[in-house]
Amino acid sequence: MDVTERVESTIRRHGLILPAGQVTCLVSGGADSTCLWHVLHSLGYAVRAVHVQHGLRGEEAETDARHCADVLGAAIVRAEPRGTEAELRDLRYALTADRGLRATGHTASDQVETVLYRIVSSGSTRGIRVSRSDGVVRPLLSVWREETEAYCRDVGLSWRTDSTNASTKRGLIRERLLPLLEELDPRARQSLLALGEERPRLPRRLEASLVELVSSLEGTRRADLGGGMRAVRSYDTLRLEGTVKWGPWRLESDLPGLVVRSRRRGDRLAGRSRKVQDVLVDAKVPRDERDDWPLVATVDGAVVTVVGVAEAPGWEGAVRAVREDA
Repeated sequence: MDVTERVESTIRRHGLILPAGQVTCLVSGGADSTCLWHVLHSLGYAVRAVHVQHGLRGEEAETDARHCADVLGAAIVRAEPRGTEAELRDLRYALTADRGLRATGHTASDQVETVLYRIVSSGSTRGIRVSRSDGVVRPLLSVWREETEAYCRDVGLSWRTDSTNASTKRGLIRERLLPLLEELDPRARQSLLALGEERPRLPRRLEASLVELVSSLEGTRRADLGGGMRAVRSYDTLRLEGTVKWGPWRLESDLPGLVVRSRRRGDRLAGRSRKVQDVLVDAKVPRDERDDWPLVATVDGAVVTVVGVAEAPGWEGAVRAVREDA
């Protein structure tokens, strides 16, 4: 598949943008975000662009901002400079939070660099999420950086290059570490990309308990999973029981097949037409708490309880909830 087809496939597979929906593209002026801006337009989305000017590189940064405004029609948001790359990213997201769904130009190359950095710095293989709870999505995670540059050349789009890239931690990984790893094995990038897409391993103690639990299907066994949770296997049936802690909430239920999670785009209470978002607003749940508010759902995704707020018809009393900071 070409770049456009892969981006469309990623959007559809993860439900990132509604068909013909509105999206704000966060553009730096580089090839990645420029490619994303053009691809989203070509796929029929209502695309706006915004460029956050941190003022860290003097005239070069001003030229980047003018380029984004002139070529991509971007609105310019000026920000106070921050110290680290992570702080700058968080500031960009905070300053554009009122612009609805936002798309960033993170690519497969960024994913590989992130995984490699986290392996070295923290022993984690966690990669970049394709979507965040604050309305930021990453449709380019199946596309390599060199492909975004080739796309821009093919459609006649110019882009800017940040002269400070090479001096960052990502620049060190990109310019020195990855070439050495690919010299060791040409499959290095693909292997690191696959590693970032895997789910994290269970803690070793918990993994050992579960292995022991399912080592035989005879009789009944129990395993303490920690945090008030137990796994119980009775012959070939496995169930979880106990207490789930979610922020200040302590949740219990005697019914099998339920999960606790935060809300997702489009969630509705089972048997009702109103969105969970509207239920939380009507209950006067503060805006900054809504994304982390606990929902209880069936394994197939039906929301049966908005904890402490509302219950689906037929699910009254199915979940016992206590707010410990009340």
